[in-house]
Amino acid sequence: MRFLLINHVQNAKQSLKCSRVRSTLTMLGITIGVASITTILSLSGGASRVISSQIDALGGNIAVIKPGVASSTVNNVAQTQSTRDYATSTLTEKDITYIENTPQVQSAAPLMVLSGTIKADSVASSSSVIVATTPKLQNIANLKLRDGQFLDNQLDKNTVVVGLQLSIDTFGTESSIGKILTIRGQNFTVVGVLKRINEPVNYNSVDFDNAAIINFEVGKSLNQNVAQIQQIDVKADSVSNLNKVVASINKTIKNSHKGENDFSVLIGDKISQPTSQLFFMIAKVTTAIAAISLIVGGIGIMNIMLVTVAERSREIGIRKALGASNADISWQFLIESLAISLGGCVSGYILGYIIAIAISKFLIFTPVFTWQIAITALIVSLITGTLFGLYPALRAAHKDPIESLHRYE
Repeated sequence: MRFLLINHVQNAKQSLKCSRVRSTLTMLGITIGVASITTILSLSGGASRVISSQIDALGGNIAVIKPGVASSTVNNVAQTQSTRDYATSTLTEKDITYIENTPQVQSAAPLMVLSGTIKADSVASSSSVIVATTPKLQNIANLKLRDGQFLDNQLDKNTVVVGLQLSIDTFGTESSIGKILTIRGQNFTVVGVLKRINEPVNYNSVDFDNAAIINFEVGKSLNQNVAQIQQIDVKADSVSNLNKVVASINKTIKNSHKGENDFSVLIGDKISQPTSQLFFMIAKVTTAIAAISLIVGGIGIMNIMLVTVAERSREIGIRKALGASNADISWQFLIESLAISLGGCVSGYILGYIIAIAISKFLIFTPVFTWQIAITALIVSLITGTLFGLYPALRAAHKDPIESLHRYE
């Protein structure tokens, strides 16, 4: 059996070597599909690692509560940004109070992201975001100040803390303490400027470098007195108590919502899932490209193997006349199919990382190299090679030796 397997591999090598151009072109579809899978997995892993490192840097005792039931990436893609922004949140101000009163909870802060133009005199910033929250967010998210102070309940409510890039874009300076911003027609005095963070991808889904942070109550007033809470950040008093806190929050809020499980409490790796809608859309498109490429590549393998079977009818007839079984013939051609698929796997894996590294030059994170990605690429290529190579292999195995020799003559 071992000798036969070695013989099949040698035959496959010789066959592919005799038709290098044809084999290379056949591999191309598999290469593109595997490259697409490798690129998106390595980049999404890089994004997840960025967020994981942020959580770890904060002490690993952070939980995030979001409205609605956590869904898969595919479902998240199907749900448009506007739907998530304007659908009524299932989280309420009472939930914040319940969470703050939960044992082992050190602090909790809501995040309400508002749409609107931020202006200073005649200058308007188009890439900014408005975040309504409480002073506790500074401690939970570890926001560092360059100048001034963070939000404070003792200050006038119409105060704002701005990101460093927003300060530069709007006022033309990094030092904007005391200047006036207009948000939805209402004036706010700048009391603090954040240090540059340079983390547009984070577990809060907020680019704080371009954000204007205002008081939660004022944010409600700008939103027709409706608290549209997109997220609640929770900090446990220790990592060891985080699971207890999550269990208590789940029980308390579920009771408050009359038994409805219309919220999600996320910790650890679940927080680490990329939150950028653009990234999700790229993932969706890349997945579609990978699937199409693999199908096209698989059809290419089937086509070339059928041609090979027809060309080698005499060889098949001779081998069967000499005692080769149907299984022997099947394995011979199936191994050739797998060889083509594995060749596409290796080239696609290398190409995928080259593309990922090139794309990462324009991002804030780098692709990750893990054995899971290599195994995924290998399994996908093996399945493709087996599925699309099986029919030609079986067709070759069931050829009549006499008929094969007669047709050749």
